[in-house]
Amino acid sequence: MNDYSEEKAYEKAKKRLEDEKGFYSHLAIYIVINIALLFFMSKLAIFIDTHNGDPEFRNWRFWNTILIPSIWGIALLGHGLWVFKEKFFLKKLFKKSFFSKDWEERKIKEFMNKDKF
Repeated sequence: MNDYSEEKAYEKAKKRLEDEKGFYSHLAIYIVINIALLFFMSKLAIFIDTHNGDPEFRNWRFWNTILIPSIWGIALLGHGLWVFKEKFFLKKLFKKSFFSKDWEERKIKEFMNKDKF
C-alpha cells in the first residue's frame, strides 16, 4: 500500500475508535445518571409519602421513573446501532437486500431467459 491509503485507513480506524469511545462514555453516563435518578426518586418518594400521600405526585414520579430511562435508552440504542453498524445486522441486511448487485444480475438473467421464449 502506498502512504496515502495507509494514512486514510489509519484515519478511518482512529475515527471509529473515537466513535466507540463516545458510545461507551454515553453508556457509562446513562447507567450512572439513571441509578442516581432511581435513588433520588425513591428517597423523594419516601420523604413526600410520609408527609403527604399525594396521588398526583405518585403518578408524576412513576412516569418520570419510567420515561427518562426509556427515551434515553432508545437514543442510546440508536447511538449503538450507528457506531457498531458493521458488527450488527445492518451491514448484512443491506448486502442481502433486494437491490444488491447479485439480485440485479439474477433479475437480468431471468428477464433475458423469459425474452428467449
